[in-house]
Amino acid sequence: MADLDHQTHNIQTTIPSIDGNILAAKALSKAGVECMFGVVGIPVTSLANRAVSLGIRFIAFHNEQSAGYAASAYGYLTGRPGILLTVSGPGCVHGLAGLSNAAANTWPMVMISGSCDQKDFGRGDFQELDQIAAVKPFSKFCVKATSISEIPNAVFEVFDRAVSGRPGGCYLDLPTDVLHQTISETEAEKLLASVVNSRKQLEVNENEIIQSTEIEKAVSVLRDAERPLIVFGKGSAYAKAESELKQLVDSTGIPFLPTPMGKGLLPDTHELAATAARSLAIGQCDVALVVGARLNWLLHFGEPPKWSKDVKFILVDVSKEEIELRNPYIGLVGDAKKVLGMINKEIKDDPFCLGKSHPWVEAISKKVKENVSRMEAQLAKDVVPFNFQTPLRIIRDAILGLGSPYPILVSEGANTMDVGRAVLLQMEPRTRLDAGTWGTMGVGLGYCIAAAVASPDRLVVAVEGDSGFGFSAMEVETLVRYQLPVVVIVFNNGGVYGGDRRSPEEVTGPHKDDPAPTSFVPEAGYHVLIQAFGGKGYLVRDPAELKSALSESFLARKPAVINVIIDPYAGSESGRLQHKN
Repeated sequence: MADLDHQTHNIQTTIPSIDGNILAAKALSKAGVECMFGVVGIPVTSLANRAVSLGIRFIAFHNEQSAGYAASAYGYLTGRPGILLTVSGPGCVHGLAGLSNAAANTWPMVMISGSCDQKDFGRGDFQELDQIAAVKPFSKFCVKATSISEIPNAVFEVFDRAVSGRPGGCYLDLPTDVLHQTISETEAEKLLASVVNSRKQLEVNENEIIQSTEIEKAVSVLRDAERPLIVFGKGSAYAKAESELKQLVDSTGIPFLPTPMGKGLLPDTHELAATAARSLAIGQCDVALVVGARLNWLLHFGEPPKWSKDVKFILVDVSKEEIELRNPYIGLVGDAKKVLGMINKEIKDDPFCLGKSHPWVEAISKKVKENVSRMEAQLAKDVVPFNFQTPLRIIRDAILGLGSPYPILVSEGANTMDVGRAVLLQMEPRTRLDAGTWGTMGVGLGYCIAAAVASPDRLVVAVEGDSGFGFSAMEVETLVRYQLPVVVIVFNNGGVYGGDRRSPEEVTGPHKDDPAPTSFVPEAGYHVLIQAFGGKGYLVRDPAELKSALSESFLARKPAVINVIIDPYAGSESGRLQHKN
């Protein structure tokens, strides 16, 4: 009997088991995660290593803020939640920048943070923080796994919630003690299988219902309009609605206006593009079909004086709450791609087309030609020391010269981004990332890394102000470490907006000899930073030097920084939002 008990004990002690780190990594793998971004440390280092061992790529950053921005942009570019992994306490707080950015831009993202031992919470444990309370204002859904058995379901729930309805950020809290708990491999596989099966059932039962009568009404309003306009934003880009938009524009002849990150869904050079006649288009249109774009500050809230007081809005948005907030003439709740498909089908049954000679189309086309001609005349001048227009024209021509697949453009800054939005052309979908809905500065390097990982066939080109670059400049080491095909072009004008622009009345007081709050070190050697890590750096001051640097770096497809010296007084304070500063 004693021998039998001894044998039973040996069998029990040799049953394979796994800890919470391994189970979390397995759940992530089962959920389809291919890449994670983050900063490792207590208590999540093992989780990152286990994820890598299961085939998940881990891109390690210097700062959770940049990693979070990368995760948010990755979610937008791929349509799958971008994953941010952080340590507890301060790491979680740093990660909130990315999570809130995902919320503001409605991009799918999941932040996973370790946290302190549950039994020691409230006693001043290492990096203790009520992380659930901290993330709630910025997340669609947050959950803490209080035991190892809850990990698989929690992982899948945050993933599914991040992409359901209006996308956004979700949060998963993994306490240290839960990561250290163990469970048998058999039980772990049962838990994983159960949640995978439940998820499949959920996918089968998920349907959208769009009333055909509302589609008919929307098409009727468009058909009867004298001056219709189609406006589309990054929601349409996220929905991959470019084919449906092309069919709608080509079949109806209606002019279109993309929001900044909607650019490229249809080429900026399209004959019906109204970007260069924006004021005329939104000021005089009588019907606006707005697809995947919110009537927020970027579109002047859809209100006079920018818009006509009589304009009829047809809003297409995945969020019923957004439709109700804006109270449009017609609201169509649903995925942009699906709704546009239904609109196209309705039009096909009873087609209409404005035609090139339509007065509205002619008015838009005339204004576009006038404004483009005026801008090109300014761009044709080689201004040295550089203003913003001259280097942006050279960069535009270099990018267009590459052809398809065109690079993904990352743009941030005040003047750099504002002027660049008009000069730089987007020819393909989802090839522009900028400060977005929130006007977030510091996203640049994180976005670059996300773009390079999400679209490895494309070169990534960042056009950054020196202030924007400074937020995340250390991540150039990350570019070099992973040998990502990213060229960062820094417009170096010596500060925020430029040099010292204070009036004499402002240069007073005991600290008047300090540098201005907007000033940086003049002509700082940003290109030297990447050289310290083995990357390529260029310092340029004239067109010939810039053309040479672009040609060499674009061909090499290796990490590089091009430091472009700009006249510190070339731009304007606050770019195009000077009235708010």
